[in-house]
Amino acid sequence: MRRKAEVVAAVNGGLLSATEACERYGLTLEELASWQRAIEREGMPGLRATRVQHYRQIHERQSRRS
Repeated sequence: MRRKAEVVAAVNGGLLSATEACERYGLTLEELASWQRAIEREGMPGLRATRVQHYRQIHERQSRRS
């Protein structure tokens, strides 16, 4: 969880481009983007592997209501 947050912070802070981060850490752009969204929505707890699906379902339900 902490390492994911560090990668997101490096990309958001301009230390790494998204492409560089994906190449360096073996990520897809979609995976990196999902980490960014998780942090924006739920903070670091949103990055927990066991909680990602839970938070995704909550936000999908909220999006449908809006």
